[in-house]
Amino acid sequence: MKWVTRSHVHVDRVACPWLISRFVDSDAEFIFVPKSQVERVAEETGAIPFDAPGVELGHHDGKCSFETIIEHYRLTDPALLRLARIVHSADVHADRGADPIAPGLEAIAVGYSLRFPDDLENLERQFEVYDALYAWCRLQVAKER
Repeated sequence: MKWVTRSHVHVDRVACPWLISRFVDSDAEFIFVPKSQVERVAEETGAIPFDAPGVELGHHDGKCSFETIIEHYRLTDPALLRLARIVHSADVHADRGADPIAPGLEAIAVGYSLRFPDDLENLERQFEVYDALYAWCRLQVAKER
C-alpha cells in the first residue's frame, strides 16, 4: 500500500512510517510531498495520507499522528504504548519534555535531518533508532510487570 505525508521528516513523520512498516503494512511505500500536495497526491495515487493537516491519521484531540495510528489500528502492545508517550512528548509542542526520553529523541531527529535531508534515506537510517528504542520500551514494560 502507498502512504503519503509531508516532506522534511521529523519525529512524528519518522515514527509513523516505522510504526506502519513494523505493525500495520510490511509492504508500505512512502511518498513525501509538500504539505499543499498531500491531499492531491492521496487522491491521484490512492495513498493513505498521514501526519498532515485535516487527515484522519493526523493530530487529533491533543494526540500526535503516531498515537492516532495506534488507536486506528487497535494496536495494544504495551511497549508501543510506552514508545507513543515518548514520541508524543518529543513531537507535541505543548507537551515537550513531559517524558524524560523525549528530548533525546528530538535531538536525534534534528541531527538525522541535518545529516540526511532526503526523506527516504532519513527513514532508512532512523528506523534502526526506533527499533532500538522499541526494544528498550519492551524491556521497561517487562520490568514493570
